[in-house]
Amino acid sequence: MAEPLSARIPAAPIRPSACPGLLRIVPALDGGICRIKLPGGVITAQQALAVADAAEQFAGGVIEATNRGNLQIRGIGQDHQGLIATLLDAGLGPRNPASDDVRNLMLSPTAGIDPQQLFDARPLAARMLDTLENHPRFHELSPKFALSLDAGEGLAMLDHPHDLWLSALDIEGQTWLGFGLAGCPGTDSPLAAVPVEAGHDLMVAVLELFLDHARPDQARMRHLLQNLPLEALLDLLAQRLPHTLRIGRTITTSRRKPTKPSAHIGTYPQRQPALISIGGVVPLGRLTPSMLRNAARLAVERGDGTLVMTPWQSLMLRNVSRENASLVLDSLQAAGLLCDADQALSHIIACTGSAACGKGLADTKADALQLAEYLQQQGVTQAVHLSGCNRSCAAAHAAPITLLAVSAGQYDLYFRRVDQPGFGELRERDLTIEAVGALLTADSRSNTDD
Repeated sequence: MAEPLSARIPAAPIRPSACPGLLRIVPALDGGICRIKLPGGVITAQQALAVADAAEQFAGGVIEATNRGNLQIRGIGQDHQGLIATLLDAGLGPRNPASDDVRNLMLSPTAGIDPQQLFDARPLAARMLDTLENHPRFHELSPKFALSLDAGEGLAMLDHPHDLWLSALDIEGQTWLGFGLAGCPGTDSPLAAVPVEAGHDLMVAVLELFLDHARPDQARMRHLLQNLPLEALLDLLAQRLPHTLRIGRTITTSRRKPTKPSAHIGTYPQRQPALISIGGVVPLGRLTPSMLRNAARLAVERGDGTLVMTPWQSLMLRNVSRENASLVLDSLQAAGLLCDADQALSHIIACTGSAACGKGLADTKADALQLAEYLQQQGVTQAVHLSGCNRSCAAAHAAPITLLAVSAGQYDLYFRRVDQPGFGELRERDLTIEAVGALLTADSRSNTDD
């Protein structure tokens, strides 16, 4: 009989880190946190059931959808090893335990089936993830070191910053991979481009260069670039690559159209005309075991047996027959997911807040529900991020509107501005949720009235 994965649990954490992983459960006010990294955001229905069972058996039943398309279990009790063993036996951990921290490659949730893609990114992504798992030196990377790959899909997160991003480009009728460092494809022009078949070698060369030149205290690419000029790094990279490196200034291509803000909500077309994907937002990023079980059941009955977690803190069922669209939408909505972009709550995100985080200055989840109810009554939808402190854990990029807690129930209000760093322009200080709702309602109407 084959040895179960749970028999190979390391006796100690792989390396010191404040970031949770599957093999490293970190403490919070409400108990331990375990992060389950999903390849391309994909989890099978059977694995989803295992997560739901584990959240009930070993924790308080709180499952979180993260902004990188992963899952977290919160409120974990004393039996850490029991939880870890259950998840490993469900196939939710790394094949190489030392690699759990570094499997940080984000894809489009519609990779391989998106009508706008320039190529199927999944084979390249699988090869990249395999190398991250099995290249021992890459296990030295910080758990926060992040990569993204998109193939030009219409549904792709282009605003999250990454240490290395790769994005498909159509250059003179040929598909290339543009790439950038310490930025994102939504706002940054590519530094250079390589043929698609060179994408894996590019990743390896960039990561090896980083590890060769970064000091131990330089955990992210932006830290290295403070000391190593970008031009010098590109020169070093060109020396390592056996492929053509097309420098950014020689690239002539049209700017990518940004993803429609609500494209992940409801139905989304696929390359196959008879099939669609259907997405539902996880309310404030929190799933109950019942919600996850119902979604898994639907995936088996009406989809392809898998769920995809998205960077918008939502989930999708793919390969759903068009004739079953209404049934699946109604079923997801009945399960507690938000499948209509007109629902105010579907556009609001919030960190865990003071209820479960020692750094949180306000109960952001409760305040977000109050704000959503007010906006819904006013017929207003606004993309709002409530953050209990300035670490901005719930949002990887600046949201159009940010509420930064200053005390219980009180927030500073920011509006995103491309010419201002951080959360953007400080509009008002020390507002109650009622005052925020009134101001956002007035702002929404002033922006739409002639």
